[in-house]
Amino acid sequence: MKRVMECPQNVHFIIMECPRSGQSAYIFNFWRGTQNMIIKPDNEMLSYSGRIDFDDRLAPVLVYACSSIGMKFTGTSLKAVIANHRSCWTNELGYFIDGEQKRFTLSSDEEKKTYTLAEGLSEGTHELLLFKRMDSCHTFTFYGFEIDDGAKVLPLPEKPKRKMEFFGDSVSCGEVSEAVEYVGKPDPEHDGEYSNSWYSYAWMTARKLNAQIHDTSQGGISLLDDTGWFAAPHYKGVESCYDKIEYHPDLGPTKPWDFSRYIPHVVVVAIGQNDNHPVDYMAEDYDSEKSKNWRKHYQAFIEKLMQLYPKAQIILATTILCHDKSWDRSIDEVCTRIGSERVHHFLYTKNGSGTPGHIRIPEAEQMSDELAAYINSLGDAVWES
Repeated sequence: MKRVMECPQNVHFIIMECPRSGQSAYIFNFWRGTQNMIIKPDNEMLSYSGRIDFDDRLAPVLVYACSSIGMKFTGTSLKAVIANHRSCWTNELGYFIDGEQKRFTLSSDEEKKTYTLAEGLSEGTHELLLFKRMDSCHTFTFYGFEIDDGAKVLPLPEKPKRKMEFFGDSVSCGEVSEAVEYVGKPDPEHDGEYSNSWYSYAWMTARKLNAQIHDTSQGGISLLDDTGWFAAPHYKGVESCYDKIEYHPDLGPTKPWDFSRYIPHVVVVAIGQNDNHPVDYMAEDYDSEKSKNWRKHYQAFIEKLMQLYPKAQIILATTILCHDKSWDRSIDEVCTRIGSERVHHFLYTKNGSGTPGHIRIPEAEQMSDELAAYINSLGDAVWES
């Protein structure tokens, strides 16, 4: 005989009674609420992507733009249990349900909250992709999904074999990308609502090449500390952040990243546009000591990536966001100095002159077309290492 028992902690058990002895056996089934079943973050059917903090498997922290959680499930409703950690902007997450893109606003406090993603879905199987629209202006802790009591979680297709990583700034994150009425114009006033990493040239490129992505990028970041726009007034550069999971000084202590967890075939380094703040020393004097120092540190960073990823193709670039050509000249000089068949310098058609504002969706589309075509021109062998 089978009976169901609820314990005070809402743990669901099946009680099987032996017909001969009359003794009962308690079999753990799943954790559920009043009408919903909880899918915990460590469920093996969930598919994660991005540089994610898994120190607590039951409370992973998502930091970077393009980081995502995928799930295939049955039932008619879906909720997500999340705690947001905010530094700035109004923070939103994006998600796809059965191919339809949606978004929702996160609370500005740090309390664990339940967000309804879908109700009244048709009976049958559904697919979710929950993703981080924004950079580390916020992080969030994921505590699980809620689906209908008795619904199922099913296996997702395997991830693509190809892997890419982008080290960049706000353009690589898709910041202000949805302000499509401002193509080729300065940014409108906003509170983060136009930022969407799905429409970044980085994620577009990865999708066109059928590749996974780690978008290790941060809005406002430069190469060196004490320059750029990120983490004012004590600006942090890529040199201080590239080897971290958590790295934002407003959001707690930093944590190192284990580079063995994700080995990309292709790395795109798209930094050098925010380094002109507060002084555009490269444009003022290409041969100044500051300019030489930047090239020295840029070369050291690229050579470090070559050590970390000894088989990866590394593409050096900036973007079409307006900046002085001296920065691209410096990158080209470093590429020549390194002199490796694995390191390439790529320029877009409108490089450094496309727009005074952030890259909008149509501009990102063109950039991703050009970048994907360039990577394809390197041959299929780049994906075989």
